[in-house]
Amino acid sequence: MRFDVKFWGVRGSIACPSARHVGFGGNTSCIEVVVGDQHIVLDAGTGIRGLGNEFEKNGVHFAHLLLTHTHWDHINGFPFFAPAFVKDRTFKIMAGHLSDNGGVEAVFAGQMAQPTFPVPLEAMSGNLEFEDFRAGEEFELNPGVKVVTAPLNHPSGATGYRIEYQGKSLCYVTDTEHVIGKPDETVLKLIEGADLVIYDSTYTDDEFPAKIGWGHSTWQEGVRLCQAANVKRLAIFHHDPDHEDPFMEQLEKDAQAIWPNVFVARESMTVQLG
Repeated sequence: MRFDVKFWGVRGSIACPSARHVGFGGNTSCIEVVVGDQHIVLDAGTGIRGLGNEFEKNGVHFAHLLLTHTHWDHINGFPFFAPAFVKDRTFKIMAGHLSDNGGVEAVFAGQMAQPTFPVPLEAMSGNLEFEDFRAGEEFELNPGVKVVTAPLNHPSGATGYRIEYQGKSLCYVTDTEHVIGKPDETVLKLIEGADLVIYDSTYTDDEFPAKIGWGHSTWQEGVRLCQAANVKRLAIFHHDPDHEDPFMEQLEKDAQAIWPNVFVARESMTVQLG
């Protein structure tokens, strides 16, 4: 029944390793999900480096990597993912937004090509399997592990995920932009009744009007969606680099004053669903 969610990177846009980001974390998006004895990785931002070291320490030989999209902050940790360089390791890398744009393998190879990176993708001696699907599809990763996907509103496309296992469900909804006053029906359907939703909360409602078109949302919209969809808990995620620790501490207080079932995601935090 194990269903654990660990945050390895919670920041959006760019990593920010400063003293004013220590409390919540400066690494970009990466989440580890353990269902039973299976490992699922959500996104490959800079947080995946620490996860890779943990995989090596614990002898993890196989995992699925599900990508929301391939903007830099969600993939640029992968060249430093140590297990991918080990021959007896296997990783299946999946994306739902690139079927008509060359595929996910080409994107991963491109970011590791000269002259922008000295080590090519081919130098990774692990078994890397790349698979493209279309956002909106459903599939099983392993027996009993169901994945439901949905397209998100983000420049160049993105995919939201719902992972279901043993009657519990986790939704990962980032990066996506909402329309003011119009709940996103696609997101509502995806997250309905979920035990935990991790939602793109880059901005506040006050900041949002100046950021329309950038492809992100707010923690207040996350609360509105989760309350409407009967979600049990909401994790505020994808923190703006300009939102330093004191800002985030106040944000969490403000959010919990509106809805007690919300918390701000922090690096190294683990949430147990099972």
